[in-house]
Amino acid sequence: EVQLVESGGGLVQAGGSLRLSCAASGFTFDDYVIGWFRQAPGKGREGISCVSGRDGSTYYADAVKGRFTISSDNAENLVYLQMNGLKPEDTAVYYCVAAGGYYCTSLANGADYWGKGTLVTVSS
Repeated sequence: EVQLVESGGGLVQAGGSLRLSCAASGFTFDDYVIGWFRQAPGKGREGISCVSGRDGSTYYADAVKGRFTISSDNAENLVYLQMNGLKPEDTAVYYCVAAGGYYCTSLANGADYWGKGTLVTVSS
């Protein structure tokens, strides 16, 4: 059974930092890309970052580039999203997702698996 379990969300003041974790199981990590989507209140889901399990290449949306860093621990099937310089507009439910493929462009066709999400709230 495939599972993606997020942790690390919470309440933080603007300018602060949080680190999200995603524990993946039930599939071969090297054959997938793992990413983070978010959904702010009243808005659609937005893909913000991705890492390739094959070669570690990464992708960032413009909205988070320079502030967020994605990394992976292939030995432990863990993916992290370090979020610095948080802004109130980063408030959202953050979802860990996985898609089969070697490069982050695989997520353009949609994710194969979704976690249940973790809430990040940034106060002003």
